[in-house]
Amino acid sequence: MDGSDIRELQKLIGYTFRDESLILQALTHSSFCNEQLIGRCGDYERLEFLGDAVLESVSSEFLYGRYPDKKEGELSKIRASMVCEPSLAFCARDIKLGSFVRLGKGEERTGGRERDSIISDVMEAIVGAIFLDGGFDKAREFIHRFILSDLENKQLFFDSKSNLQEYVARNLKKELEYVTEEETGANNEKVFRSRVLIGGEITAEGIGRSKKASQQEAAYKALLALNVRSTNVS
Repeated sequence: MDGSDIRELQKLIGYTFRDESLILQALTHSSFCNEQLIGRCGDYERLEFLGDAVLESVSSEFLYGRYPDKKEGELSKIRASMVCEPSLAFCARDIKLGSFVRLGKGEERTGGRERDSIISDVMEAIVGAIFLDGGFDKAREFIHRFILSDLENKQLFFDSKSNLQEYVARNLKKELEYVTEEETGANNEKVFRSRVLIGGEITAEGIGRSKKASQQEAAYKALLALNVRSTNVS
C-alpha cells in the first residue's frame, strides 16, 4: 500500500485524514505487524474497540428516532442485526475495503482479504480512526453514509432468512430447505457452506464462518435470484 492507495480510499469514503497514520493503522492486520517485526507497527484492534462503541451509540440514536413505537427489546434486536459481523462485512464490500487492508503473507494466501471477520473489524476500526481524527460528528457521517444508508436493501440482507421463508410460503407455496456442510478452511478454521433448496431445487449458495452466516448469505442470494428487492415481500 502506498500514498495513492490511501488517497483513493479517502476519496471513496469522503473523508480526508489530517493524521494519515490513523487510517494506515485502521487498515493494518496483526499478521502484517508480526511479519514486519516492527514493534511500533500498530494494528487495527484498538481502533476497532473504539469504533465499535461509536457505532453502537450512533446506530442506537438512529434507530431510536426512526422507530418511535418500537420497544427496547425490538430496537436491540434490529441494532444487533445491523452491526453484526456479516452485516458489517456486507457494508465493507460496498467500498471494496478488503483491497486496502495490509495483511501478512500468510493471511493473504489464505483469503484474509475477503474474510468477514477481518473486513468487518476494519470497518469498525475506520469508524474509530475517523472519530479520533475528526470527532464524533464526522464518525456519525461515515456511519450514516456507509452503514445506515440504503436500509431497504440492507434490511433485505439482515432479515434474509425470514424474508425468504415468508416469500416462498406466500408466493411459491413450495418447501424451503437449507443443506449446510462444515468444511475446514485456511489455518484449520471452520467454514460453512449452505445451499438453499426451494421445491427440492438448489436456488443459491452461501459461505460463512458460522452455519447462520452461511445460510443468511444463501437466503439473500436466493432473494436476489427471485428478484425480491424489498423487505415488503407480499
